[in-house]
Amino acid sequence: MTDAELAHQIADTAGRLLVALQQSGLFEGKDLGKAGDRAANAFIMEVLRAKRPDDAVLSEEEKDNPVRLGAGRVWIVDPLDGTREYGEARTDWAVHVALAVDGRAEVGAVALPGLPLTLGTGAPPALPEAQAGRLRMLVSRTRPAPEAVALAERLDADLLPMGSAGAKAMAVVRGEADIYLHSGGQYEWDSCAPVAVAQACGLHVSRINGDPLVYNCADPYLPDLLICRKDHAEQVLTLVADLLLEPSAAKR
Repeated sequence: MTDAELAHQIADTAGRLLVALQQSGLFEGKDLGKAGDRAANAFIMEVLRAKRPDDAVLSEEEKDNPVRLGAGRVWIVDPLDGTREYGEARTDWAVHVALAVDGRAEVGAVALPGLPLTLGTGAPPALPEAQAGRLRMLVSRTRPAPEAVALAERLDADLLPMGSAGAKAMAVVRGEADIYLHSGGQYEWDSCAPVAVAQACGLHVSRINGDPLVYNCADPYLPDLLICRKDHAEQVLTLVADLLLEPSAAKR
C-alpha cells in the first residue's frame, strides 16, 4: 500500500468511526467532541504503528516526542479537526492525515465524513472551472481573522463562514470558494493534510507573506495560511502585505 493510499484509508475509516460514534447517542456536545478526539486518535496511532513503524508521528492529541525532529518522514495528523462542529452535528468538520517528507507536505488525505467525502493526493480531483462573478472567501465561522475580513472588503469578495480548516481548504479544492486565508493562529496538524491535497490539485499554497509552509518544526505553531487559485495569488499576497503594514486597516 502506498503512503497516499494509506493516508486515504486511515482518514476515511477514522471518519466513519466518528460518524458511528456521533450517531450512537452515547455522547453529545462537548463530551461528544472529547470522545471523538480520543477515539479517532487511538485508531490512527494504532494503524500508523502497525503500517509505518519506522516513521515519526505528530498528532494534536498526542504528547509531542522530540525524536520526530531527526526524522525525514513524519505523519502529521489531526484526528478531528472542527471538534465544535462535530459536537454540534454539523458537516464542516474533518479528519486530517498527512505525511511530511523533509519538512514538506508531500502526502495527505482530508476526510469530510459529514458529506461523506474523502479527498487525497493519491487521486487528486480535477479543479473545477473558475466561477464568474464576485470572489468567494472562506473565514472562520466563530472567529474570522481581521486581516481576512479586511482583505475581503478590498477584493469586494463574499465572505463564507465555515468551521474546520480542512473543510474550508477542501471547499476551494471543490470549487465552492476561491480563497481561504487564515491568520488567527493554527498548528501544523491544522494545515498539513489540506495543504498536501490543495497543492496536488494545482492550487497556490503558502504563508500569508508568500513564504513556503515548512513542517516538522520544533515549535509546531504555524499561525497563517493561504490557499487559493493561482491566478488570484499575486493580488492577494500584495493586498495582504499592504494590510500588514497598515494595522488600522485590519481592525476595520
